[in-house]
Parts: sequence; C-alpha cells; structure tokens
Amino acid sequence: MSSIDVPQTQPVADPSQAGRPRGSRPKWLHHLSFTNMSVIYAEIALIIIFSLWAPHTFPSWTTAKSVLNGSAIAGLIALSLVVPLSGRIFDLSVGEAMGLANMLIAWLLVDKGWGIVPAIVVTLLAGVGMGLFNALVVVKARIDSFIGTLATGALFATLATVLGDQSISGPQLNGSFADIATTSLGGIEVPFFLTLLVAVALWYFQKYTVSGRRIFALGFNERGSELVGIRTRRLKFAALLVSGTVAGIAGILLTSSVSSGTPGIGSPYLLNAYAAAFLGATQFGGRFNAWGTVLSVILLGTGTAGLYLAGGAAWTQSMFTGVVLLLALGASNLERAVQARSWIRAKARPNGSAGTPAA
Repeated sequence: MSSIDVPQTQPVADPSQAGRPRGSRPKWLHHLSFTNMSVIYAEIALIIIFSLWAPHTFPSWTTAKSVLNGSAIAGLIALSLVVPLSGRIFDLSVGEAMGLANMLIAWLLVDKGWGIVPAIVVTLLAGVGMGLFNALVVVKARIDSFIGTLATGALFATLATVLGDQSISGPQLNGSFADIATTSLGGIEVPFFLTLLVAVALWYFQKYTVSGRRIFALGFNERGSELVGIRTRRLKFAALLVSGTVAGIAGILLTSSVSSGTPGIGSPYLLNAYAAAFLGATQFGGRFNAWGTVLSVILLGTGTAGLYLAGGAAWTQSMFTGVVLLLALGASNLERAVQARSWIRAKARPNGSAGTPAA
C-alpha cells in the first residue's frame, strides 16, 4: 500500500473539519457552550424560576420593559468600566462621577437657569474633566488606580455636596428635559437605546482598532507591552477619559429620569457595575467586553426584579448582586487557571504529536 493510501476501514474526514485536531469540538459548538455564554443560559433559568415563583406578576411584557429600562443607567456605568478594566485599571470613582454630573446639570438648570443644550454640553465636558483628573492622578502621579480613584471619588462626592447638600428639583427638570429619558419606542425608553449605542462603540473599539487590542495587551502584561513599543501611559489616559465621559452621560440621563439632583445618588451603582463587568468578562472569549457586560446587567436586573415581585425582602436584592459578583470572580479565576494549565500541557507535548495517530 502506498504511503498516501487511506485504509478502507478508516472513514474519510469531513472536509468541513479539515485542520481541526482530533477530539476537539467544532467552533460553533464552542460558541454555544455554557462557559462561553453562561449569562444567556442563566437568564433563561431565572425567567423560568421567577415565572413559576410569581406567575401572576413576573411573566409579562410590563416586567420585561421594566427590567430593560431599569438596566439603562446601570448598564452605562458598567460599560464605563470595560475599557479601564481591560487595561487592568480600577476606576472606583465612576459612581461618584455620575453623581456629580447628576448634581451639576440639575444645579445649572434649576439654580442658574441655563438652557438644556448648554447645560448638557458643560456636564459632558465635566465628565471628560473627571476622567482627565483621574488620569493625572493614576498616570502622571503614578498612584495605584485602586487607591487613586477611591480618593478622587471622595472629591467628586464632596463637590456634589458643595453644589447642594439637599436634592435639587424644579420645573426646569420636567418637560423637554425629562422627555430625554421618558421618550420610548415600543415601551423601551431612550436611555436603553443609548446604552446599546455605547456598547456598539466600545465593541468596535475593542475588536477593530489597534488601540483597543493594545488595551488588552496592557492588561495582560504591562511591562511586556512597553518593551514592544506600546505607549502604555497614553492608553491609560484614554481608558480613564472614556470612563469619565460615559459616567457623565449616565449622570445626565439619570437626572432626566428622576427629575432631580441628589447628593450621593451614584454610590449604590458601583457594586452592580463591577458585578456586571466581571461577570461579562467570563463571556464571549473570557475578557472584558461590552456585550457580555450588557447581558450581565440585564441578568442582575432580572434577578432583582424577580425577587421584588416574588415578595423577597429588600436585602435579598443586594445579596443576589453580591453572590453574582463572587461567582463571577471565581469563574474568572477558574477560567484563567484552566487556560494556563492547557497552555502548559501544550508546551509540554512533543511537537507534532497532537492529533497524530500512533504509527
């Protein structure tokens, strides 16, 4: 028999599987695996559980609209963390930055009598300024991002209190300004569509731009990135500018939604934002990404809404968020450990042995 003959007892390989090592799963099966998109399967499980637990209130279009609309602001804050976390930068000031933007635009509209457009522009610039201030602290002053942004968040909270130690409300926050958040399409309000728009922009940045890919390299190995010529300090600057800008947008939409400026309103959003970002990082490839984050925010919203409609105590909603964050961190660490073990095994395997039958 010639060396190139195929024995009749051995089936001819499917051409569609050519080049795939023996025993490996098809690519489409990997994309649908639980480890790659567990948030979607968890969301389906929650819907089934709460539909059985609260059959008269939970399974309705009203609940679905409530979850989606309620996830908009939380989604924006979570998305503000995606780029910094991709570069291993912790921005703990995003909640207070959103709170300062909330107070600033309410102060400009009510106390100063500004028009809607100038107030929005100034508040957006303030968001950029907060991101720039964080960048100066973390990059220029070389203060650890965890500590530095914790300190800047305290400063942002203080500035919000300076603008008003009590809630700011007035007719200026109703009417046309309130329409920004309450205008809906099919029951889904504008803020949710803006959240999707920001997610699209971040997805494109991470997947199709050089800077987006370099952010991941920075998060994986900062020293190695510097050695290959990547300007890591510039990337850190950009990442913190993105988080500050998105937090400013969230603050404007929050003010339009609640028709008031309230000191300390942004702090409770921080835990949910990190829970969603870390849970999203276990989806669609195992790194921080926009769509995994958005789906995780919806999952958290579904859980809290379901617990409320099922008559759960108020503390159960915070407990649910905390448990999700712990599970996300555990899953992320486990996934990294499995990937490292697979890499070590691949390096230890003799060259050419993978997928090659014994002679």
